[in-house]
Amino acid sequence: MNYAIEMTNINKIFKDKIALNQLSFKVHKGEIFGFLGPSGSGKTTTLKLLTGQMKATSGSATILGRNIQKFDYDFYKNIGIVTDNSEVIKELSCYDNLKLFAEIYQVSNKRIDFLLERTGLLQVKKTKGAKLSRGMIQRLLLARALLHKPSILFLDEPTSGLDPRTMKDIHSLLLEEKSRGMTLFLTTHNMHEAEILCDHIALLHGGKIIECDTPKKLTRKFSTNPQAIVTYEGEDCLTTGLSQKELTKLDHNRKIVSIHSNEPNLEEIFLSLTGKELG
Repeated sequence: MNYAIEMTNINKIFKDKIALNQLSFKVHKGEIFGFLGPSGSGKTTTLKLLTGQMKATSGSATILGRNIQKFDYDFYKNIGIVTDNSEVIKELSCYDNLKLFAEIYQVSNKRIDFLLERTGLLQVKKTKGAKLSRGMIQRLLLARALLHKPSILFLDEPTSGLDPRTMKDIHSLLLEEKSRGMTLFLTTHNMHEAEILCDHIALLHGGKIIECDTPKKLTRKFSTNPQAIVTYEGEDCLTTGLSQKELTKLDHNRKIVSIHSNEPNLEEIFLSLTGKELG
């Protein structure tokens, strides 16, 4: 079994509104899969279906080969979840929030200290949840989701509200977990985050996947006018084309500071396909 997640022709209808329309995709084991789309596109609905919080109107889906309609308590040990409605226990400290779940999952307390350090919360381990900032709560929720080393981690905007340094640390932690074989399903509005983290990206619009591929293949596919931006010391020079033939025309008698391609980013690709922004 090569796939951690499989969704086939999933439909979800709320009264007279179609939230998901024939949704189909596959997520390989051990990859970070990005699920991108604007508010109302169906991201949260998909996440709730995959985590057993909601039932599909029709279609089928499996996680690690198990039908999502047949989850039991033991199977949830394979899953970690951070969603927009996840909450910490406000009356407990950061440490005790994690200790409670460590006892449920029978996890060593050493794992608690490791995750508090990796998420930048070790210095506030005794601070109660009620006094934590939004960013700290987000980090604590991530630490809690990673406590039991799940096979699959579902993340809904995991770095929202975090400062750049902490965001970088969280990215490093997620990539470490991936290197250990964990599969991550990520929704985000942060296009840079998606491009640097995700192995595959699905662009969702109106309950349908309009594109699904690796970030590099998507940017190359929609690069309609490839160019290289060549910056010489002291001035800028625009050279058309990325072929070796075109690049041989560069003035090598002058110092070249940088060469960059002008491939579109994910935001621009989504805008060209739908006329709408991802954010």
